This record gives sequence, C-alpha cells and structure tokens, in this order.
Amino acid sequence: MSVLILEGMFMLLLIIIAIAIIFGKDLLALTVIYSVFSFAAMILYILAGAADVAFTEAVIGVISTVYFIIAIKSISRRCK
Repeated sequence: MSVLILEGMFMLLLIIIAIAIIFGKDLLALTVIYSVFSFAAMILYILAGAADVAFTEAVIGVISTVYFIIAIKSISRRCK
C-alpha cells in the first residue's frame, strides 16, 4: 500500500473524528474520541516523516486526555 493512500485515509479519519467531536453529547465519550484523534494525527505525522512532531503530539495528547478525564470526573452530572 502506498504511503500516499495511507496519508489520505488518515486525513479522512481525522475529518470524520472531528465531525464526531463537534456533534457529540457525552463528555467522557468525546474525551476518548479526542484521544483517538490525537493518535491518528501522531500516525499521520510519522508517515510524513516528522517524528519529533509525532512525539510531541503523543505527549500532549496523553496529558490533555488525562486532564480532561480528571475534570469530567470532578464535575457533578446530577440535575436538580
């Protein structure tokens, strides 16, 4: 499989994930989808030959996902 085809598939995946994030309702599910977006972007950067940017994306993606989950868990979801 050509690298160009793989890059196109990952770009399409990123667009689909971004649309899912925009129209999603559940915050915890959206956080998981965001981490998939970060992982797909990391793979795309590796395919493009930018390993340093891919490493930075991986680190920032993991840290922001952990922070999002901590913030969501600290919010009370009960309705009055």
